Amino acid sequence: MEISDYLKILRQRGWIIIAVAFIAAASAYGFSKLQTPVYSASIKLSVVPARATDWGSSNSLKDLLRNYAESIRTHTMAQEVIDRAQLDMQTPNLLSKLFVNPDSSTFTLQIEARDTDPEVAMAMVDTMAKVFIEDRDQWNQRQDKRDRIEVRMLDSVYNLGFSQYSPRTLINTLAGGLFGLLVGLLVVFFLEWLALDIIRSAGDIERVIDVAVLGAIPSNADSGSSSLGEKRRQLIPRRRLATGD
Repeated sequence: MEISDYLKILRQRGWIIIAVAFIAAASAYGFSKLQTPVYSASIKLSVVPARATDWGSSNSLKDLLRNYAESIRTHTMAQEVIDRAQLDMQTPNLLSKLFVNPDSSTFTLQIEARDTDPEVAMAMVDTMAKVFIEDRDQWNQRQDKRDRIEVRMLDSVYNLGFSQYSPRTLINTLAGGLFGLLVGLLVVFFLEWLALDIIRSAGDIERVIDVAVLGAIPSNADSGSSSLGEKRRQLIPRRRLATGD
C-alpha cells in the first residue's frame, strides 16, 4: 500500500481512532478521580563522621548507611513513633507506609511516608527522624569523639510540606489517550484486513485473479437502458394516436 492509501483509510475511518482515544482518556480520568488521594512527605538526614577527611571512616560510613536504613524500619522504632505522635495504627501498617533511601554519594538518608492524610504523613516522617537522631546521639555518648557520627536534619518537613503521590490524574489521562490511539489504530487496520476480500475496483480484481482488466461496464448502464425503455413505452401510444389505430 502507498501513502495515499493510508491517508485514504485515515480519512474514512479516522473517527474510530479519535473516538477510542477519547473514551480511553475519559475512562482513565474518571478512574483517577474515583481513587482516594495518597500524599507523600519526606525529609533528608545528613550523616557525617567526626573524621570526615579520613578515607577509612568515610568508606565505612557508606556501608553503615544501609544498616541505618534497616534500623529505621524496625518495629521498635515504629512503635516509638506511634507512641510519640499518637498515631492510630499498628507497627506493620506504619512500616508499610514508610520508605528509607540511603544515598552513599551524598551521605544522606531520605525518609518518606505516604498516607491518605497529609498531616499523618508529615508526623510520621518528622517523628521518625527525631527518634533516629536521638538514638544516634545516645550511641555517640558512648563513643570516643573521633568515632562519633553526626546525624541531623537538613530541613524541617513542615517547611518542605507534602505532595500528592497518587493518583496522577494528568499522567493517567495522557497514558489512557495514547493507549486508546493504539487500540483505535489496531481496530482500523483489523477492519481493513476484513475488507480485503471485498472487490471495489478494477485494481482489486487484478490483485485477486492476477489478470489485467481490459474494460468495465459503467455503473449507470442499467439506469440508462431502463430510461430508454421507458421512453419507448411512452412514444408508442403517441404514434398510435397519430395514425388513429
